[in-house]
Amino acid sequence: MKVTVFGAGAYGISLALMLAKKKENDILVCTHNESVFNHFKENRKFTKLPKAHIPENVNVTNDYEYAMKETSLIFLVPSVKYIKDICNKIKPYYKNQPICIAAKGIENDSLEFSSELVRNILWTNNISLISGPTFAEDLANNSPAALAIAGYNKKTIDFVIKNLANETLKLRPSSDIKGIQLCGSVKNIIAIASGIIKGLGYSESTEAFLINESLHDMKMIIHALGGKKKTILSFAGVGDLLLTCTSTKSRNYSFGYIIGSTKDKKEIDNYLKNNTVEGYWTLNSIYKLLQKKGISIPLIDLLYDVVYNNQDPSLLIDFLINKA
Repeated sequence: MKVTVFGAGAYGISLALMLAKKKENDILVCTHNESVFNHFKENRKFTKLPKAHIPENVNVTNDYEYAMKETSLIFLVPSVKYIKDICNKIKPYYKNQPICIAAKGIENDSLEFSSELVRNILWTNNISLISGPTFAEDLANNSPAALAIAGYNKKTIDFVIKNLANETLKLRPSSDIKGIQLCGSVKNIIAIASGIIKGLGYSESTEAFLINESLHDMKMIIHALGGKKKTILSFAGVGDLLLTCTSTKSRNYSFGYIIGSTKDKKEIDNYLKNNTVEGYWTLNSIYKLLQKKGISIPLIDLLYDVVYNNQDPSLLIDFLINKA
């Protein structure tokens, strides 16, 4: 069976490797990046995960029509800002195949969730979405890991689980596709805050203080924007929050660390230029969505002022101590 993965970043590659464990599957990674494409053709290696062993049933293309031809399952694993572009490119060849989205965030312009973007462009409900505490490198190294999966119909969810779950990767279904996406999005924002705290020189105890307090705010955001509060307890919620808020492997955490430790706008901007920091864009989207609904979440308001309006990062500590 042919499975197509759109996105040759580290996470897209790691999912391709998980899918390739089913030997009957032929995995095709589609990328618009010519240097990534050429490097693979010459070396059978991906630049984002150069040490990963690439099995024979994984290949690469830069041809969207070929990528879609006779494929039975589609994975969308770009940054959320590229989802619309990819969907428009594959739309002429799309035949209602099941889709699994692994992009975390909310588009800045439309303020739509990734599942909404895909459904509105491709006119399908054969959509699922995965989110959870997994770094690409850990998946590629076969560390036992788990993801939450939600979707618009059970058939699509079951089909993705059948092809993606394996002896090192567990998938647990959820009925809350909006809540799963909000967990995956908001935790990136909290990871920036956690990095700020570390950058300011505070201890793990203070980081834990933030994580605990942020759980209450995440529940409020999920409920306010149409999800279920209990989804915070899923792999996409607490599990991903703990991982992303405590590891330098997280670009969101590392971005926050630079804000807290240097307060140097030039260095901050340089990091954003050279790294995909989903939490930076998601903070803007969540802030606008909450404003649109007339809802104020003080932690989000403060982080927006620190990240976008260059307010003093140490205000985060005062906020935590004085928060009701």
